[in-house]
Amino acid sequence: MSKKIVITGASGLIGTNIAKALINRGDNVYIFTRDINKTKNIIHGAAEYFEWNYKEPDKWSEHLNSKDAVIHLAGANISGKRWSANYKETILKSRELSTRNLVNVISSLPDKPKSFICASGINYYGDSGNKLLTEEEEPGNDFLANVCKIWENETKKVERAGIRSISVRTGVVLTTKEGALKKMLIPFKLFIGGPLGSGKQWFPWIHLDDILNIYIYLLDNNNLNGAFNACSPNPATMNEFAKTLGKVMKRPSFFTVPKFALTFAAGEIADSITASLKAVPKKLLEHGYKFKFENLKDALTDLF
Repeated sequence: MSKKIVITGASGLIGTNIAKALINRGDNVYIFTRDINKTKNIIHGAAEYFEWNYKEPDKWSEHLNSKDAVIHLAGANISGKRWSANYKETILKSRELSTRNLVNVISSLPDKPKSFICASGINYYGDSGNKLLTEEEEPGNDFLANVCKIWENETKKVERAGIRSISVRTGVVLTTKEGALKKMLIPFKLFIGGPLGSGKQWFPWIHLDDILNIYIYLLDNNNLNGAFNACSPNPATMNEFAKTLGKVMKRPSFFTVPKFALTFAAGEIADSITASLKAVPKKLLEHGYKFKFENLKDALTDLF
């Protein structure tokens, strides 16, 4: 039986792929977007497209009634700009307030969605060295950890209305289309690639196909709730990641980029780039999710 699913942030990398997959399997997808014409050109066949401004819930609240689930992916791009005080506020508020407004609206509906699935980040744990990070670990105390903590706290409030809530703590999504890997490819293509920072930090990666499959798995399994680490069962150190990427691309991988150089080039975001996060998807594995790409070399080979 097809489902009625609302997606915010559908024009982003993850949202686009989730929306297309759900449409292809016969679900009715309702897209909340800031730019309807642009999104229609990217995603074809959605049931409807609605204009989305998270600060104005009165304009979109009625379109959430009688839906089966809401997948909330919208939020300012973490690496979209250098982190000024104003942009950090934008990163936080675009997640905190949009989630709060969505939760308030769907909690008050006469015919409520059964599930609210919200994005989060693996940076929830903060820089944690060699500590193994399962979903039971406490949040960190840096900027992104605080953003994720606030984000998830807003998500949980929907449970008061009897709606299932899920937070997807997403690792570094591997794709050559955009994101961290795309930026790392440039020096490798120029034969000057290598690890970022000390190289000893843990890098919680996940293939694009798996993050897509995880969202759909969590959507379809109504007995699952709470926070889930969405990353490979086999995290790699940055040294291992760079070495494997070099082998797959047939390029050298020994040109280290020290943290001070990253900080000079990118500012405060360098702290998150070099953070060590040895996270594993304990809950997903316990509930039977089967990863398509568990091995880093297989994942990178597939992408190239």
